[in-house]
Amino acid sequence: MADDSSERTEEPTAQRLSKAREEGQVARSVELSTAAILVAATLFFSLSGSYLFHRLGALFASQLQFDRKVMDKAELLPSIFFQSIIDGYLLILPVMILLAVVALLSTVMSGGLIFSPKMILPKFSKLDPLAGLSRMFGMKALIDLFKTFLKFLVISVILWMSITNNIEDLVSLNRMDLGTAVSHAGTMILDACFWMSMGLVVIAIADVPLQHYQVNKKLKMTRQEIKDEMKNAEGRPEVKATIRRRQREMANSRMMEKVKDADVVITNPQHFAVALSYDPNSDGAPTLIAKGTDELAKRIKDLAKEEGVYIFEAPELARALYFTTKLDHPIHEGLYHVVAQVIAYVFSLNQTYAGAEGIVKPTLRIPDNMRYDENGFLFQ
Repeated sequence: MADDSSERTEEPTAQRLSKAREEGQVARSVELSTAAILVAATLFFSLSGSYLFHRLGALFASQLQFDRKVMDKAELLPSIFFQSIIDGYLLILPVMILLAVVALLSTVMSGGLIFSPKMILPKFSKLDPLAGLSRMFGMKALIDLFKTFLKFLVISVILWMSITNNIEDLVSLNRMDLGTAVSHAGTMILDACFWMSMGLVVIAIADVPLQHYQVNKKLKMTRQEIKDEMKNAEGRPEVKATIRRRQREMANSRMMEKVKDADVVITNPQHFAVALSYDPNSDGAPTLIAKGTDELAKRIKDLAKEEGVYIFEAPELARALYFTTKLDHPIHEGLYHVVAQVIAYVFSLNQTYAGAEGIVKPTLRIPDNMRYDENGFLFQ
């Protein structure tokens, strides 16, 4: 069977996508921006183009008229010329702001708003002639060439149809006065721009998913890369801590499920709880199936109450079992006699339905070498 570990067949991980985004590798559709700008410009000039061109015409005409005072003082000409530039700039400023906002929004729509300093840094790999040839004759270059040809074809067809449908109006422009001719020509130009923008919108709708597909394909990973990434991620302290925490939660969850099978829960009322299970038909020692301190001990006791498991308060024995016995292991042999007393007492309670008050709770004697304090240190 062939080894496909070097083939880029796996979807990019979240870490790979985040790194690519930091480097500016996101889906960008130039066609979407171009179409959005042309649509916005067409709508703007359709709604306010008449007013804008009227004001620009008036401003242009005013610059051809000179006051006698200006004629006598040539030093006033620079300030008048500068003021006319400011007035013209203020007239076209709204459309410039509109198109800038539309360009920004269309960019955000296709790939999100990011700022990547790495994009402006020089990349010497781009000086590689072989890499340059691969970019010029690669699949991406062929797709871009096809889109350019398609745009040229769409615009050419729309312009040809506009000229064909308005040929009589175009011929009659020379018989109209200047204002009427300009207004009529502007209407025909806006009509052609509208249909060109619709054609570009169709191209953009097809280009956006194509750009996402190309970027996703470029970022795909090999199985080996995913394994290496997981190893690196697991090496980080915060990831290790998260894994350990989840492992503890899963282990505690499995352990808590066993409490209902316990025969007795031995507690130090505030801090320790251990659950023991014993099969009287076997020769084995009792098994510690759950243990915990503080909050976990409280959960063990609460679950034991819900399941009807007897809770036996014996602080020294609870500590001794907690510190000497591992989970799912038989109890330490030094505690056999003490634990046997507890289990015998509990079994007697379970088997006696009348006169249970006559059963005396045993007095326990913990071996000196197993008397632990709450910190796990032996009493001296």
